Order: sequence, then structure tokens, then C-alpha cells
Amino acid sequence: MKNVTVTMEDSVAEWARLEAARRNTSVSRLVGEMLAEKMRHDDAYERAMNEWRQRERPLFSIGGPYPKRDEIYGDRLDRFR
Repeated sequence: MKNVTVTMEDSVAEWARLEAARRNTSVSRLVGEMLAEKMRHDDAYERAMNEWRQRERPLFSIGGPYPKRDEIYGDRLDRFR
């Protein structure tokens, strides 16, 4: 484990102290857990984005015309007519 110094506004430090006390932990551990959760979230997002980019479905037309709006949403539009 590494020790780091973090600079924050007084109001943020007060919130962190109260939140750490509420969770029965230290401010250091609270900040470490928050950063670890952020890292896991960002990693999951990156994986999902890469999977989406590797899909075989093309996002653009392959030489043909794009479908018309009524062709795509025809059944939905009919309900409002």
C-alpha cells in the first residue's frame, strides 16, 4: 500500500470525516474504497465500450439507402394516428 497526501476543501474534508465515522472506518480507507470503486466502474465501462465497438453490426449503410422514418417506426406511429 502507498501513502498519499490529498488536498481538499474544508467542507469536503468535514464531509469525509463524518462519512467515515458513519461507516466506522477511517478517512484514508474511505477515500481508498471510493477510488477503487471508481476504478472498477471505469474499467467496466471501458470493457462495455470496447465490446460495443467490436460488434459485427454496421452502424452505417452498406451502399443502400437508409430506411425511412415511417419504415422504422411505422407500428409505433400508427398508434398515435
